[in-house]
Amino acid sequence: MSLTLYTHPMSRGRVARWMLEETGQPYEAVVLDFDGAMKSPDYLSLNPMGKVPTLVHDGRVVTENAAICCYLAETFPGTGLAPRPDERADYYRWMFFAAAPLEQATTSRAMGWEVPADRERMLGFGNYDRTIDALDGWLQAHPFICGDRFTAADVYVGAGVLYGTGFGTIPKRPALMDYAARLTARPAHQAASAKDDALAGASA
Repeated sequence: MSLTLYTHPMSRGRVARWMLEETGQPYEAVVLDFDGAMKSPDYLSLNPMGKVPTLVHDGRVVTENAAICCYLAETFPGTGLAPRPDERADYYRWMFFAAAPLEQATTSRAMGWEVPADRERMLGFGNYDRTIDALDGWLQAHPFICGDRFTAADVYVGAGVLYGTGFGTIPKRPALMDYAARLTARPAHQAASAKDDALAGASA
């Protein structure tokens, strides 16, 4: 069994590394530079977008962090990171809420794009405030996405919350910050962050 993560320490590859650390499976991390190896023919044959992360598991290629999180959780069921049957609705609902409305809303906020009220229906997230309120409301009532226990959905949703509250695209509301604290206390998150921080420091 081989797992290879193509990544960069200052990229969304940090999310995939965190997920890999949560699985406890051995993996190889291949660090690519943005304008060189990431755009090479060899790498583009794996990921035509020329971006990271890309996960290769025994020759099978998975891109996009939400997909990587779901794939690893299902591939290694003994980790307990996949949803139980009664958790599936919440798990998939919020995993893909983060991949679509939350990602769109926070990216628009970062770019300074304001959506005219009469065009909200054209966009998947519709309205920034409603998007944040929806997630905040859920986390006020649930310590983790699926209730009382951590799953792969918390890696993906949580990464969005950690990034957004850290860089100002998500407000530091109490429920969001409490959730962030629960995530950063996890040994796997700390291990993943330490590895990427060390790589980032070495390349600075």
